[in-house]
This record gives sequence, C-alpha cells and structure tokens, in this order.
Amino acid sequence: MKITKTKKTWGVILLLLAIIAILAFYPLPEQAPIHYYDRESGELKTEKVAAEKWLVWLYNNPVGEATLWTLVKRKFVSSIYGDMMDRPSSTKKIQPFIEEFDIDMNVFEKQEYHSFNDFFTRKIKNKARPIDTTATSTVSPADGKILAYADISNSDFIVKGYRFDILSFLNNAELAKKYSDGSLVIIRLAPADYHRYHFPLSGSVSSNTKIEGDYYSVNPLALRKMTEIFCLNKREYTTVTNPVFGEVIMAEVGATMVGSMVQTYSGDFVKKGDEKGYFKFGGSTVVLLFEKNKISIDDDLLSNTLKGYETSVKEGERIGISMITP
Repeated sequence: MKITKTKKTWGVILLLLAIIAILAFYPLPEQAPIHYYDRESGELKTEKVAAEKWLVWLYNNPVGEATLWTLVKRKFVSSIYGDMMDRPSSTKKIQPFIEEFDIDMNVFEKQEYHSFNDFFTRKIKNKARPIDTTATSTVSPADGKILAYADISNSDFIVKGYRFDILSFLNNAELAKKYSDGSLVIIRLAPADYHRYHFPLSGSVSSNTKIEGDYYSVNPLALRKMTEIFCLNKREYTTVTNPVFGEVIMAEVGATMVGSMVQTYSGDFVKKGDEKGYFKFGGSTVVLLFEKNKISIDDDLLSNTLKGYETSVKEGERIGISMITP
C-alpha cells in the first residue's frame, strides 16, 4: 500500500515537471521590433536588443513569468550577477559585446579593463560629448533614447500604454502635487550605452533620496507587458534648483541585473554636464521632472514621442529651453 502511494506521488511530480517543461518551451509570440528615431540622421532605425530571447521568455512565457516573479526581479539576483561582472574572468565578455553592438571605443578614456563592470562604467573622454552651455537650455543627462511629455496633467498622458503615476514614482504626496501638471523626460539607457549620467543643468543640489523597489527590465519588450515598471523598480532622485528652470527632479531607475547605482557627485552646487553618478551592469533609466511652464521641450522629441517612438540622444545635447527669460 505504501509503495503504491509513493508511486502515485512520484507520478504526480513527474506529471507536473512534464507540464512545466512543456510550458517552458511553449512557442513565444512574435515580437514587433523596437523602432526609434536617430536624432542625428533623422532616420527611423531598429534597436538591437541585448538578451532579446531571454527577455521575451521572461515576460511572455508562463514559466518565464514565474521565474521573473520569484527570482529575477529580486535584489539578490541582480546583486549576484553584478558581483559576477566584477570578477576578472568577466573580461572575456567585453570584446564580443563591443563587436555585437558596434561600440565606438575611441571616445572612451581606457581601452583595457579589469572586469566587465570596469568596462561597463567606462569614462568618456573630455569633449567627446560637447555640452550645450547656453544658460537657458537643458541637456540630456545621458546617452540613450528619449520619450518626452510637455504636460503630464493631460488626460491622454501615458507612457508606453501606462498612465504614469507621479505619486507612486516619487513616493511623496507633496512633491507629486508640485509636478502633477509639469513636464516629463525619460531617457532609457540600453546595455550598450555609455552608463554614466550627468547633471542636465547648473544649480544648487539636494541630497539623494532612495526608494526601494524591484529590478524589472526597462526594455520596451518588458514594458509592453508591465508598463508600470518605472514605479515598481528601485529608484533614487535629487532636486536641482536653477534660476530659470526652477526645481528639477532628476531620478535614476534601477533595472534587472543593475548591480547598483553609484552617486559620485559631492557638494551643494553643480554645473551642467558634471557627472552625477553611474549604473553598474544592466540597462536603466534617467527621469527628469520639470514644474509647469518651466521648459519648452524640443519639438522633434515631442513629435516623435507623440508618434510612439523614442529618439536617440547623446549626453550634453540640448533637449529643451527655458520658458522664462533670465
């Protein structure tokens, strides 16, 4: 009798494992390519996605989604992977990565690295990213792809199909009210991008505020399934006070496999283009929030966003001008 029960138990276990195995290899839905406008050429291009099959599996397969919820979104998984990218053995990944994503290494200071994270957080050469120094302009804080919204109080305001919730994002009711009818700029950094971020304008700067959260991917392939990711992931923000732009919130959002966000700035005053910090391994996002009637975002960024496309930008490029004359 006992043997029969044991056989039945093992039979059930094997059946469940078989079902899981079948689901794990269930055909994945075809994904539409990620298109964006190249700001320099004006061309509509297709983004090459790092670990695309893995991302599609995580966000579109039942077993993948279970793995995402139980493991991948957790801090310890990103921390473990981040530690792996700090090891000398990770250097073997560098050259294939450079070749796969056609990274121009001539603009970076170092050419030899001690780990993949050392490469990933590489510094750029002086003048490789010219900064628009006009006092009435604000610039992109990072290399990446931009979505821009002039008025987030607009009833039609959405980010990739999701109504961006300022209160959830900032976790501060007073600040949320202050920026509820302001402007929003989102700069998404892909893994192949330069991963240091810089202040978009000059001014006095506050201390850094941290909000704990998860570590979902911020890639559009993930956002198609979970558009509220920006308000769920770990994030940090700082306020920069400028004579013509007022109080601008600059926030960094973590993502899957981002080992950490490291703030490198010091003091209580910064200049436009000064380094603020860097992301360790993984793509991530920088978010800028402006008060109402403070910024006139460049037309091409608004137009492309309205059409549903991101626009590629470089750190230091102008993205808008002040609506207030100094």
